[in-house]
Amino acid sequence: MILMQEEDDILGDEAEEGSTRDVIKIEHTMATPLEDVGKQVWRGALFLADYILFQWDLFRGCTILELGAGTGLASIVAATVAQTVYCTDVGADLLAMCQRNVALNSHLTASGGGVVKVRELDWLKDDLCTDPDVLFSWSEEDISDLYNHTTILLAAEVFYDDDLTDALFKTLCRLAHKLKNACTAILSVEKRLNFTLSHLDVTCEAYDHFRSSLYRLEKLEDCQLRFAVEPVEASFPQRLAYERIPQLELWKIFVEPVTSPIASASTAP
Repeated sequence: MILMQEEDDILGDEAEEGSTRDVIKIEHTMATPLEDVGKQVWRGALFLADYILFQWDLFRGCTILELGAGTGLASIVAATVAQTVYCTDVGADLLAMCQRNVALNSHLTASGGGVVKVRELDWLKDDLCTDPDVLFSWSEEDISDLYNHTTILLAAEVFYDDDLTDALFKTLCRLAHKLKNACTAILSVEKRLNFTLSHLDVTCEAYDHFRSSLYRLEKLEDCQLRFAVEPVEASFPQRLAYERIPQLELWKIFVEPVTSPIASASTAP
């Protein structure tokens, strides 16, 4: 499977007619200001997509929610085997780009019957937008399906700002409490090293904050849910075109209900 950038027609005019079924065509921007970083295709999204291609059976027939989907790459790959993928982000321009990418790759999802629904999901708001006058808002049917059937949550390369990382983890917890089923969140992150004046040294503050957030989540005392965190071994095959650097990581968060022990007849009051 090949990632095909809008700017570079990798196959050219002489491509074989049948080869397009193995091409993911993604509209994106090569460089953006910080507020539009979702319009770029990041290595972490490709890394996550590779994992989906490797763990096909894990996603088969599932309902999936992607948070901060950006161009929609991981959602599109997931939809080749999943039943329904909610591809979410914020910003009308970005979501419209997402919708175009879904349409560009409908040949990949159609054979398996997967559906990608592009929706707005703002981590800084507690409720989903249900206003029918707002583009990419949620219907009552969408919300019911989301809460009743979702078992996998995805997020890739969204951990570059501490406030947004906090909002993501808050959103993940809020959603987990509303989901009917136990779920697994799969997070992709790149450990970026930067020189900071405050430390006069090379640090990875955004990554460190992400790891601290994972630790706090696992230690969270919650009477309803238990969160278990584990890293994913990065030895799975690479099928997409990108530089797989050692700083790319995947983390899984397993979310299960807390089961209270059943009192025996002798100890019951």
